[in-house]
Amino acid sequence: MPASGGLTGVVRVRTGSVSEAPPPKRRGPRSALAAGAEGAEPIRGRTAATEVYRVLRGEIMSMARKPGEPINDREIEAALGVSRTPIREAILRLAGENLVEVLPQSGTFVARIPLATLPEAIVIRRALEELTVRAAAEHATESQVAGLQASLARQREHAAADDPVGFYAADEAFHAAIAAAAGYPTTWKLVQQVKVQVDRYCHLSLPQPGRMARLLKEHTAIVNAIRAHDPLQAVAALDAHLNNLLAGLVLAPDFDRGYFIGDPSAVGPAARAAVGAGRGTGRRRAATPA
Repeated sequence: MPASGGLTGVVRVRTGSVSEAPPPKRRGPRSALAAGAEGAEPIRGRTAATEVYRVLRGEIMSMARKPGEPINDREIEAALGVSRTPIREAILRLAGENLVEVLPQSGTFVARIPLATLPEAIVIRRALEELTVRAAAEHATESQVAGLQASLARQREHAAADDPVGFYAADEAFHAAIAAAAGYPTTWKLVQQVKVQVDRYCHLSLPQPGRMARLLKEHTAIVNAIRAHDPLQAVAALDAHLNNLLAGLVLAPDFDRGYFIGDPSAVGPAARAAVGAGRGTGRRRAATPA
């Protein structure tokens, strides 16, 4: 299987370079393209390239399409009723996000997850989210706190139903609601751009026994601090949440080494350094007047 891990620089695409071999059987989230092949309605309200991008990105992020798996343009044509031109436009856009890799004379493949980028993404996320949880603890209204508590209830329902896909969506909405309560809604959008590869790992780890319950406990601690208008404790709870995520990165290659690219032995030291950098800084920042 060709090596991957994202593209840097110019992407070269040759006519016919998209692999025409059928993809291997997949487990996990159901393919939207498979559903489309069963008789979905024609694309409406979006350009064809945007629709292809939306569907493929969703499948890659949810791990319905596994890292290293070939992307079959004929499958996409049949499922979505589009020509190869919008498919290639969507592929180029996904390549720009390092989610697919285009290999001339070989084909197009779902990019493997680059291990080296994971700890750094969480460091950047920490820097941005410490600001939002602190501001949310200082300024959140009763209705905003109630909204966060309702989000916890939805997460609890998904965890009880053993629904990692639903839990992930509720998790994303939860952090977006914190940013909105802080008055910085765009901050979470920036975080989402940074943590794309981490999210792919999260889709692997969420189905593990007890994982959703642990995340729910961590989210509850954050909400309790925001409800108490305690910025110091809110940042401490966020730091604990992100430190646990960093600690889990050490085990990431154990899911399937073929899903990742890079040196697994380097992840542990990088993750530990990132955890150490986060300890104490959040508390100092939380004590700083807004």
